[in-house]
Amino acid sequence: MRFVDEYRRSDLAQAVIGRIRRGSTRKARLMEFCGGHTVAILRHGIRQLLPPTVEMLSGPGCPVCVTDNSDLDKAIALARLPRVILTTFGDMLKVRGSRSSLQEVRAEGADVRTVYSTLDALQVARDNPGRPVVFLGVGFETTAPTVAASVLQASREGINNYHVLSFHKLCPPAIRAILDSGEVDLQGLVCPGHVSAVIGSQPWEFVASEYGIPCVVSGFEPLDILQCIDMLVSQIEKGESRVEIAYRRGVHAEGNQRALELMYEVFEVCPAQWRGLGTVPGSGLRLRKEFAAFDAELAFDFDPGPTLHPKGCICGDILRAVKRPSDCQLFGRVCTPASPVGPCMVSSEGSCAACYQYGDGAAGE
Repeated sequence: MRFVDEYRRSDLAQAVIGRIRRGSTRKARLMEFCGGHTVAILRHGIRQLLPPTVEMLSGPGCPVCVTDNSDLDKAIALARLPRVILTTFGDMLKVRGSRSSLQEVRAEGADVRTVYSTLDALQVARDNPGRPVVFLGVGFETTAPTVAASVLQASREGINNYHVLSFHKLCPPAIRAILDSGEVDLQGLVCPGHVSAVIGSQPWEFVASEYGIPCVVSGFEPLDILQCIDMLVSQIEKGESRVEIAYRRGVHAEGNQRALELMYEVFEVCPAQWRGLGTVPGSGLRLRKEFAAFDAELAFDFDPGPTLHPKGCICGDILRAVKRPSDCQLFGRVCTPASPVGPCMVSSEGSCAACYQYGDGAAGE
């Protein structure tokens, strides 16, 4: 297939790997922010192909994983309210909050429905005009514009029983929080391809200008990622720090302006709670005042209860890249994809689920 097969050619991959090995003499700890990149790196065994000077770390770029228990508890409490229909993407069903999960409360009788898009959620609201329908908005800049579009559509049609519980998050502030923490010593950042397709490359400029860390936006095929690593290593070796795009077939410097306009027409920036990072200023999206009628947090009276975290789970540390899944005593024993304890084992883009399926790719494996 065009744009796929040519990015999986082993001869080209070997050539890029050789260039990385020959060119890398300095320590290069690189973080891939996106969970999709983590999966691709482990699936294709890229970590094992790199020289000892290059180390790959997985970041907090899994929206399911970084949704904090306090927010999950809100969704579960809402789902338990009489007559409420809660709609959600399927990957949120098995993620446990403090005491339960959406899958469990559905088994207890709550009306929790899996949808594949906000259009599906809107249709549920149309089909059930006498019942409140809540869409659980979890995701980054990639999904927020589609949720914004659904709110605008509901407003135009007068679908007054449609609500959004917004836990959307913005990625650049999370990277700033990680860098400011001083916990992780990074020499390069693999910027997320899908997020950057929406926001462009400019929002990553602060990483290069303020922290002196090279940034390259990457696609998701093996050659995309290897080219990205090669470009980062080249900058590191030259002592440079700038933002480059290695995924030009999907990302432009200015991003998708129409998607951004939609997003900010409906949402405004606010603080957000991230698993592992705590409250990150300017990293969340809430509905603007003119769309307050669609805000589930304002429309309903519910008590999520105190926030608890599973004993022994180190998902927070893994999302901050200070620990690997193999450092967790629960990994592969108590915590598996069939019986996950933490969200990093639930989501297909979670580091733990990827490591469980493909191996950690660390030295000695």
